[in-house]
Amino acid sequence: MKLSDGEKLIILMLADLQKALNVKGEIDGNFVSQAINRDRLWAINWQYQSIPFEPEDDPPAVKQTTDILDMWMSIEEAYADLSEADKKRVAIEAEPFGTNVRFEGFDANHEDHYRIARFLVEDMQRYKYYAKHELNSHHSSVPAYLRMYRIFELMRRGLGNRRRLNANEIIHLLKEQVHHPKIARLG
Repeated sequence: MKLSDGEKLIILMLADLQKALNVKGEIDGNFVSQAINRDRLWAINWQYQSIPFEPEDDPPAVKQTTDILDMWMSIEEAYADLSEADKKRVAIEAEPFGTNVRFEGFDANHEDHYRIARFLVEDMQRYKYYAKHELNSHHSSVPAYLRMYRIFELMRRGLGNRRRLNANEIIHLLKEQVHHPKIARLG
């Protein structure tokens, strides 16, 4: 969705009027205001899918964020289902990442993915799985997550009816967090 500055101002003023007059409608003026003020116009399309907006791709950072959140949910759920023996193997073979297999978040200071994830979880009530997660990793994480996701995407296609990752796959994914200089130069 693209809005001119004037259109944004008009929408924000209408949202203020809706709130001041206590008007309840199908469109949540507070949500629309938040989406505009936080530059999350893509979220309006997501929230109001019944409105025939012009088709538009989400910004790349939004797609990356949702892909990463989906991947980590799969990893955490699969890890929780592992036997104790497999969890010990993950801890040893994926060291130092195998002892606390949990999504650490994004860097709130330098990665817009953090603000996107917060907006998805808190404002849009999506990805409720992450409601109790700390979403700020306090360090750069997107490059590592994208390396992991490239592998995860291939794995997911091969899961078939199994649906859950196994210990070997989790180990392989966790190890992708290590920076590979040769791969970084190619990508």
